[in-house]
Amino acid sequence: MREATGAETAADEPGARTPHRPEAGDRAGAGAGAGARAKAAGETGSGGETGDGAKAARETGDWAKAAGETGDGARAKAAGETGGGARAAGDDGTGDWAKAAGGGGGLSRRRIGARLLALGGVLVLHAALPGPGAGAAERRALQGLRLRYGSARQAGLLERHLEGVAEEARRFLGPSPEHPYYAGAVVLAGRGRTVALHRAMGYAVRYADYDGRTDRPAEFPAAERIAMAEDTVFDLASLSKLFTSILAVQQMERGRLELEAPVDRYLPEFTGGGKERVTVRQLLTHTSGLRSWAPFYQESTREGQLRLLWSVRPQDTPGTVYRYSDLNLIALQLLLERITGRTLDVLLRDEITAPLGMHRTRYNPPLSWRRVTAATEVQRPPWSGLDRGLVWGAVHDENAYALGGVAGHAGVFGTAWDLAVLSRALLDGGVYAGRRILRPASVELLFTDYNTAFPGDDHGLGFELYQHWYMGALATPHSAGHTGFTGTSLVLDPSTDSFLVLLGNSVHPVRTWRAGSAPRVATGNRFARAVPVRTRHGGAAWFSGMETGGSGTLTLPPLTPATARARLRCAVWWDTVPGAGAFHLEASADGTAWEPVPFSTVRSTGGAPEEWPAGSAGGWSGRIWHLLEAPLPAWSQGREVRLRFRHASTGRYVGRGVYVDVLRVAEPARLLFSEDRPADASRVEAAGWTRSAD
Repeated sequence: MREATGAETAADEPGARTPHRPEAGDRAGAGAGAGARAKAAGETGSGGETGDGAKAARETGDWAKAAGETGDGARAKAAGETGGGARAAGDDGTGDWAKAAGGGGGLSRRRIGARLLALGGVLVLHAALPGPGAGAAERRALQGLRLRYGSARQAGLLERHLEGVAEEARRFLGPSPEHPYYAGAVVLAGRGRTVALHRAMGYAVRYADYDGRTDRPAEFPAAERIAMAEDTVFDLASLSKLFTSILAVQQMERGRLELEAPVDRYLPEFTGGGKERVTVRQLLTHTSGLRSWAPFYQESTREGQLRLLWSVRPQDTPGTVYRYSDLNLIALQLLLERITGRTLDVLLRDEITAPLGMHRTRYNPPLSWRRVTAATEVQRPPWSGLDRGLVWGAVHDENAYALGGVAGHAGVFGTAWDLAVLSRALLDGGVYAGRRILRPASVELLFTDYNTAFPGDDHGLGFELYQHWYMGALATPHSAGHTGFTGTSLVLDPSTDSFLVLLGNSVHPVRTWRAGSAPRVATGNRFARAVPVRTRHGGAAWFSGMETGGSGTLTLPPLTPATARARLRCAVWWDTVPGAGAFHLEASADGTAWEPVPFSTVRSTGGAPEEWPAGSAGGWSGRIWHLLEAPLPAWSQGREVRLRFRHASTGRYVGRGVYVDVLRVAEPARLLFSEDRPADASRVEAAGWTRSAD
């Protein structure tokens, strides 16, 4: 079942008959075009030593050295963080992952995916990545290091913004806008090997019944309600798809399953109406052309349910459209069970949860778990396809329930901590506490965008990528995650080595009480803000902020260059929603009429300049500082000119924002402006920009 977003409401889905997916408006501008994403995905993070050397370079006017390569974050290395590989140690990009996936002669995600696809036969995954050695993060994971609780500082996070994550989650316990978004929630956030926030709020069980005619619930007596706890077990809903996908990739590693093979090679019954053209990859990326859903719960026998699946015909030619479909993962479940001879619940236990020590993650939790499990919905027609009353301790999804509680698309129960363990394993290349579930190249398959033909619907094998509609400002070309209809979500960001888990019982007491992903976006924004952006000199820079619909200007005082060789130079860092946010460099003779000023940028880590002829840049800059240079307009020679940076966010979602630092305007033998000089700095006019050291 698909999560509703934006203005979409769960009331549109009586009986789960129309699985929810984001409307076009929710995804508009939420993902960059394929070319921009491919380009951004190749950028690597930067280290960031600070100190007197950089400060001296800044004071002596060496803007490139002062602005140079910088580090984001309070530096887990400085704080004593020992885990998370080079990322947690202050690499800030993706550490060894970036070396494998980024530039420098390495393989990008798309190159890895293309190489694997080109093999055609059994995937020889160990040949996909260069070199036999394990990365630093992987080596640490193989040494048996585990997640630990620690402070925000130990995780390289900003405490006040990290606390803001919990505050945002708590806010939705109240009217959102009329009813609570959820009865309760558990939020967990971490970076590197440190879990710095793990908070429970509200109720795991609050409502005993619900009257659809009056839209009023019946609450349990206060003494019988169950408060949410950090270890509360949740129905993870469609997060189950991630586990099914991992199990599939494991079989690819073992040579039992081929990514580009037709499904009917393994399931001969999966034919008819064009289904024989559907490949394993298309099931995993929701490009099979199958419809979104089918009412398996209306069939009373397993045989009838299978006949229903075999009878489904693609609505579109496989590979020509993206359509989120539960049928894809149900078919994949049957395929996995066929080639392994084991049921999906056994596969989950044997191949993922037992090796990783995820002891509170399973299908069909026992009755003894009921008191520590969050209740879901009071299911009755017409909003549900079944009349089950309060669903508590059993799977919420009607089809998964009809399939015996074990399904490829839904049915897994788990805790926030267990999801953090899974996150850490994936961020460390498929290994946790010395136990490996995937090879590093296999993890790359999960995080490779195979849907470049469908911009905005970026998708790896099972994992959704770069989705601002629920990731908020955590969304980058590297971010991966998923949502679940019951109110669950998981986001991994390899670029900051961070993970965010939000589990809520948002269908308790009924699915129609909430719509959209507002809590996910709000917590994602605050968590993204908790990952600092640091200048090399260690001081403050100009920051645009992260307000939805925000805008502002940063204006330099009037200057009069004597030659045509005057240049503006500064350092810039940006992360905006592609197509819905950007920063602009503009010039004016009178302060009223402004025109764009073309500029170029060079990554502080080196490389060729990138030209921005329209005088604006947006999207994702790779979490590194760039050195910006712009010739002043030709008409400004011998005339007064004003320069300004303008930022604007026009969509429903925001990125991490824009930073500008080390502003200087100079011509040969003459410095016109430098914000290092107090007199110049005092004349900068900031509207909507603030000085920020993080």
